[in-house]
Amino acid sequence: MKLPFALAKRFVAGEDFVSATPKVSELNALNIKVTLDLLGENVRDRKQADSNLTHYIDLLEGIHETGLESSISIKLTMLGLDIDNAYCRDNLFTLMDVARRQNQFVRIDMEGTDYTQSTIDLFRDAHAEYGRNHVGIVIQAYLRRSEQDIPDLAALGADIRLCKGAYSEPARIAIQQMPDIREAYKKFAAHLLEHTAFPRMATHDDELINWIKEHIVKQNIPKERLEFQMLYGLRLNTCTELVTEGYPVRVYVPYGTEWLPYFSRRLRERKENIWFVLSTMFKN
Repeated sequence: MKLPFALAKRFVAGEDFVSATPKVSELNALNIKVTLDLLGENVRDRKQADSNLTHYIDLLEGIHETGLESSISIKLTMLGLDIDNAYCRDNLFTLMDVARRQNQFVRIDMEGTDYTQSTIDLFRDAHAEYGRNHVGIVIQAYLRRSEQDIPDLAALGADIRLCKGAYSEPARIAIQQMPDIREAYKKFAAHLLEHTAFPRMATHDDELINWIKEHIVKQNIPKERLEFQMLYGLRLNTCTELVTEGYPVRVYVPYGTEWLPYFSRRLRERKENIWFVLSTMFKN
């Protein structure tokens, strides 16, 4: 039995681009930029991967035609990373050709650690060809390898979105305790603020938000030199407050029919997510 979309509509903007567009316009009217994210992952059929590529291209063209203040986020497994690395690279570059031609931006999302190295490798290829104005990557603070990935990618001049990370990973791969994850996030945020042009701080955590705000004051870093990012359906009042204070803000807006796996995975990955979603439903 297919569950009704009404269950997800607080956190998912619609089942297609047309239905998501009004939500993007509403956020833009609040001086909040958007990243549109088509839900789905782990495609193992070339026909479906080809269809996803077409959808992503249509999405870029739809954003361009409507004049929305939006970039897009992609998962490489949607473009065939589980099928063949070279095939996925070709699809990525086809999409990036459109993004460059239309002066748009594509964020390569980070998936589970089975894909971390291949995602970084493909990002490096895309960055070398298209540059930081058109392509960026996500790094998860809780991964132990981020201790090296952050300075390496910062030295490359990459556009980096820093998040805590939510996938369930073993202790040898990922930090397990939230206080330790927060400390790692702060360390990496400080490095990105010092060594990259415009880091993206993806967090709903008040401790981290306040720490970043205090840190840039101490370091005499302008507010305009970073971007706070949050997820659609969470902390809108906080977003508008940050905009009023002079910070650039962006909201990730997921849409599509594959919304059930999106929520199921998030709730399975870390038990904290269940309480976070429940608490933020009543907190702005």
